[in-house]
Amino acid sequence: MRRFIAEFEEQSFTQIIFPHAKSDWLDYLDEAEETFINIINTIIRFQKCLVVCNDVQAVKKHFKENDNLYFVEFETNDTWARDCSALCVEEDKNIKLLDFTFTGWGGKFDAHKDNRMSRAISKHYSKEMESVDFILEGGGVESNGKGIILSTSECLLNKNRNHSFTSEQITKKIEETLGATEVLCLNHGYLVGDDTDSHIDTLARFIDEKTIMYVACPNIYDEHYKELKLMEEELQEMAKTHDFKLIALPMTKAVYFEEQRIPATYANFLFVNGAVIVPTYNIAQDEEALEIFAKSLPHLEVVGVDCSVLIRQHGSLHCVTMNFAKGVEII
Repeated sequence: MRRFIAEFEEQSFTQIIFPHAKSDWLDYLDEAEETFINIINTIIRFQKCLVVCNDVQAVKKHFKENDNLYFVEFETNDTWARDCSALCVEEDKNIKLLDFTFTGWGGKFDAHKDNRMSRAISKHYSKEMESVDFILEGGGVESNGKGIILSTSECLLNKNRNHSFTSEQITKKIEETLGATEVLCLNHGYLVGDDTDSHIDTLARFIDEKTIMYVACPNIYDEHYKELKLMEEELQEMAKTHDFKLIALPMTKAVYFEEQRIPATYANFLFVNGAVIVPTYNIAQDEEALEIFAKSLPHLEVVGVDCSVLIRQHGSLHCVTMNFAKGVEII
């Protein structure tokens, strides 16, 4: 029987794509590099990190020698590893890597190189990779490790992805490929400036098989208030049906870049072995968010990393990383 491995389970390594001059980070490449370096140095405190980069020798110069640090050369369009990397499923106690099609969130951006990345570097993974002729991004699906997949209808059922599939066919495909016994889709919730059509990893995340952290917005004057309130009500109904526990994360104050509000969210956190890494944005709510994580996950070290540069390109910490489950070795 197949299952989509949860992110809070034990991992082998984290994959990340380093920014380069041909990516959208060009206008502030130095700042982006510094942020990615901080993220990588945090990850390797706890586990291995595989860095995909267009020039290995140039990128290596940013780091000290470390047994947890690995590099592979491949030129990408951009750096959103969550959405163009392979997903880990377990079947008959063996792990398989699934390489879905990535189209730049419904064709919004050129992603032809990103879509080829997983297959191109697959020789560096110890497990078999299966290509799946279906558009799906890692940031669009959350697993509790026990057969439940959480997503949003705005992303998963959007006609800019698998337009020839009906909603029922999409659900069936997810059940078949990820081994889901149930696919739960939120019909509400979004963040201004989000290019992904409401990826679940910006809104609500499993921290164990029965607990969901989600973004709540109590400010009735915030433009997100209505949608996030409706999302909260949906989650509350799911909690009753599935005996879930819900933990609210604060909605960040409005953060702007070049006069546009950009999607800062604490739901975009990253699990590593022994810790949870939380994106921070140099705002007042950072401390509150870190305290919630510390209280909710007392068995893990909570580490905040400044991701205020990442949200300029409308993503955050979870978006630029991908976890690989225990048993998948870097070779």
